Amino acid sequence: MIEELRSLIQEMILPEFEQMKISHARMDERISGAVKRLDDINLHLVDQSRRIDEINKRIDETNKRIDETNKRIDHARDELIRMIAETNKRIDNLHLAVVRREDHDQVVKKLDQLDMRVSQLEMRLAA
Repeated sequence: MIEELRSLIQEMILPEFEQMKISHARMDERISGAVKRLDDINLHLVDQSRRIDEINKRIDETNKRIDETNKRIDHARDELIRMIAETNKRIDNLHLAVVRREDHDQVVKKLDQLDMRVSQLEMRLAA
């Protein structure tokens, strides 16, 4: 009876164990393949992360250069505003000088006219 039970177990269970072994081996192969693909993906992600870090550094450097350029532009704008203010003052002073010159010319002209009138009056009085 033990022999028969053993024989029955060997006939029914051993083939199942063999099938399970084969199935287990296939799953090991699939898992190994999946692990290999995951490793490849991980390497790719590490490489991409490194590239992103390099790009971020370049962006930071570019931002610094832009900030420096903006400072130079601001300085140049401030200098230009100062120069325009100076030029405006000089133009105002020149305008005053031109107006004074015109006033001077008018005064001289009137003085000449008065001189002429005085001379004419003196001539009339002398006659």
